[in-house]
Amino acid sequence: MKKSILIANRLKEVFLNGYWIANTNYKDQLEKINWQEAIHQVENLNTIAALTYHINYYLVGLLHVFNGEPLEIKDQYSFNLPPIHSDNDWKKLVDEFLTNAELFASAVEKMPEEKFNDNFVDEKYGTYLRNIEAVIEHSYYHLGQIVLIKKLISANK
Repeated sequence: MKKSILIANRLKEVFLNGYWIANTNYKDQLEKINWQEAIHQVENLNTIAALTYHINYYLVGLLHVFNGEPLEIKDQYSFNLPPIHSDNDWKKLVDEFLTNAELFASAVEKMPEEKFNDNFVDEKYGTYLRNIEAVIEHSYYHLGQIVLIKKLISANK
């Protein structure tokens, strides 16, 4: 099987339809969370909405690079979540996130094999493969946080 398909499948697992590694995925978790839970602050932890925005921010930034645009994302802005005041606001964020996750996995699936070894924008950022793998690892990390925060919120009801 081609590397592009293997990696795209890993992205789909964490974002859209996988249960093998974490026994859940973002789609499964986020679609079961209402907007009040999404913005509920548990002690000093990030909210579920903030974590969703954060991962989506990186997906969008890397998608721009995949499409030939410059790398413009900055870590300092990755938690600049616009206010969520309603179920519509939350659903809009979740829908945007899931759409971008699908686009990201699709872009990786279509990526030529040799592209994975190319420098990502600049040599200091490593290769495309390194950055895509970082998205997978980073996403699993925050998925675990979302699951735990959701449990903490449910335990306090």
